[in-house]
Amino acid sequence: MKVLLSFSVVPMGVGVSVSEYVAACEKVLEASGVKYQLHANGTNVEAEWDAAFAAIKACHERVHAMGAPRISTVIYAGTRTDKEQTLEDKVESVRAKLG
Repeated sequence: MKVLLSFSVVPMGVGVSVSEYVAACEKVLEASGVKYQLHANGTNVEAEWDAAFAAIKACHERVHAMGAPRISTVIYAGTRTDKEQTLEDKVESVRAKLG
């Protein structure tokens, strides 16, 4: 099953700036082969369910390996059975309605 999701991995106990950890997670996503887009508050993923969640697990493993003792992650996931949809489709649908 294909899923479109947005997630944010927040390492805890590592100080105020977490961009180093975000960059490491983005490298994990690149290596995983899932389609992804970094945005200001997280990352969007478009992939098969198992691949998407395996990539998030790999991000957790990488961030823990970097020394983060705790991680809090928020995931928003959506699936459809009536049609195939991409990340771009969702954005274009709203833009079309804006005129």
